[in-house]
Amino acid sequence: MDPLGARSQFVDIQTLPTWQQQLDEDGEETPLEQSDSLLSQQAFPSPFPFRPDINRKIILFAGDVALLNCTSIVNTSNESLNDKNPVSDSIHQLAGPELRDELLKLKGCRTGEAKLTKGFNLAARFIIHTVGPKYKAKYRTAAESSLYSCYRNIMQLAAEQSMASVGFCVVSTTKRGYPLEDATHIAFRTVRRFLENHGNSIEAVVFAVSDTDEPVYKKLLPLYYPRSEEEEKACLPLIPADIGNSEGEPVVPERQIRIAEKPGTLEDDSEEESLESDLGQVGNHAFARMEGDVDKQRKQILQGQMSEAAMQKQHQRNYNRWLCRARAEDLSDIAALKALYQTGVDMCGRTVMILVGRNIPVTLIDLEKALLYFIHVMDHITVKEYVMVYFHTLTGEHNHLDSDFLKNLYDIVEAKSFLSYFHSFYIVSFKVSTWFFTTFSVSGMKDKVRYLDNLQQLFTCIKPEQIDIPPFVLEYDARVSSKMSPERTDRCTHRYHWHIIYCISISLYSIALFARD
Repeated sequence: MDPLGARSQFVDIQTLPTWQQQLDEDGEETPLEQSDSLLSQQAFPSPFPFRPDINRKIILFAGDVALLNCTSIVNTSNESLNDKNPVSDSIHQLAGPELRDELLKLKGCRTGEAKLTKGFNLAARFIIHTVGPKYKAKYRTAAESSLYSCYRNIMQLAAEQSMASVGFCVVSTTKRGYPLEDATHIAFRTVRRFLENHGNSIEAVVFAVSDTDEPVYKKLLPLYYPRSEEEEKACLPLIPADIGNSEGEPVVPERQIRIAEKPGTLEDDSEEESLESDLGQVGNHAFARMEGDVDKQRKQILQGQMSEAAMQKQHQRNYNRWLCRARAEDLSDIAALKALYQTGVDMCGRTVMILVGRNIPVTLIDLEKALLYFIHVMDHITVKEYVMVYFHTLTGEHNHLDSDFLKNLYDIVEAKSFLSYFHSFYIVSFKVSTWFFTTFSVSGMKDKVRYLDNLQQLFTCIKPEQIDIPPFVLEYDARVSSKMSPERTDRCTHRYHWHIIYCISISLYSIALFARD
């Protein structure tokens, strides 16, 4: 109690419900909690399994971090430690002028670092000051690494100083431009990994958020801190492909060169096998594999002088370069089109990918970024069986990808073997066009394609609750179905089959011309 019996403005974290307790109090359900049981039959385990001991340490608090009665709270600032932002201003106001004098002695703080001061007039004993990165799309990898360092160094400092509790603000301020959802993924996975590996002495981690930030934090918390085995299974498909390494640190493929100890030493008579085994640990770069002049190899490919194995290696290198670019590029504008996205599973538990033809504004978008987005989304999908559903409803000429783009796409993903686990390609086509059949005639696809007249046929393969169908497709399907009489339906189906035969003929003719050229 404050003097004169006034209630303290500070918040005792012991009175706040933990993340595990919020499940019982709120009775909230995750979006996928009521999904089909097939979802729970996935063969791979969650990278963030249900851990009630960790969940009891996590607290989500909608309010001012400066009010928390923690061992330490986090202040987000700039390199000079004099930033003006709502979090910093509140901390300075409550801590008093002594804090400003103390910060002058620190002589600044570099991006990603964490420095410690006393809490002065705050309820918290200490303040951990950190500097989040300025976000730019073309330097996204560097920003991710710096933000990881912020959270990691804060947790490291708390553990070294034997702090029982830490109160986090949102380190990535609006002024610095870091997308909130991307930053939250890094925050949650870094804290989770630290608590798993080094967090025995830490009793509570509080995420203090504003009313604007709270919905994002509530949405993503179950992915990294599932509160039950059911929630763990339901959230598994929503976990992003990039979850960092065992410490939550972003993984940059170009930096993953590891030199094995005495890689050339032979233990026995099996010289080739031993050498190949040792060198396999060195890395995937041309230098590590001692492959010679890469440019010379490319020239040999163009001249048709390279072996099939060497060509496969060259294709793999090419794909890896595109994948690295895709992970470093800001592709949010392409993702917003909702032209390609993952939904539930089919009747056999295979992942379902959706492709919406009408949502591809070919004349308005950067096709190279579209290519990068396709690679980024599909890279982790193609490691197990999956199916694709293509909605051709209401597409026009401006939605048609040209053959050069599709050929380039196929050449790039060929090394990844996208078709190895590709089971079925469902075409829900209310308006069939010759363009589709002539451009999508890819080797290995013919036996996988299934042509469907309407959504009812699709629902025999995929349950309605397992597929996110665009509203305009649902509306169009309902309108067409209500207008067609049984006799007219039979006639349309007859014409549809003849049209398919015609289109396939055109397709085969086009392939023959292409092969001759």
